[in-house]
Amino acid sequence: MMGLRYQPLNCLLRLENMRLSIEPETAPLTTGQDGVVRIGKSRVTLDTVVYAFKDGANAEEILGRYPSLQSADIYSVIAYYLRHRTEVDTYLKDREAFRVEVRRENESRFPSTGLREKLLARRRH
Repeated sequence: MMGLRYQPLNCLLRLENMRLSIEPETAPLTTGQDGVVRIGKSRVTLDTVVYAFKDGANAEEILGRYPSLQSADIYSVIAYYLRHRTEVDTYLKDREAFRVEVRRENESRFPSTGLREKLLARRRH
């Protein structure tokens, strides 16, 4: 190949001029006063994205389901989950236990026994 010469010194000089600023980024997660972790400035919870990811959805599919999220935020949350799987799974188990307790409490305070019949009776009148 005539005319083409490898010039390693020129390549090194060009690479030296190309600087990539690599800085650590934090996951776009915030914990509300209620203790629920949400993504970015949205109301979408960490639970929602992690469960979707565990169910096989990729970041783009999650974005399709929750368009209020930013694509980069979804990838960051997935990376955070993969790096902190034990802590996030513990958080998710705690949230599930809380949900079960709230449901049990609500069902004891507001029993649904006979509710269907009461609603149907109202409809007839």
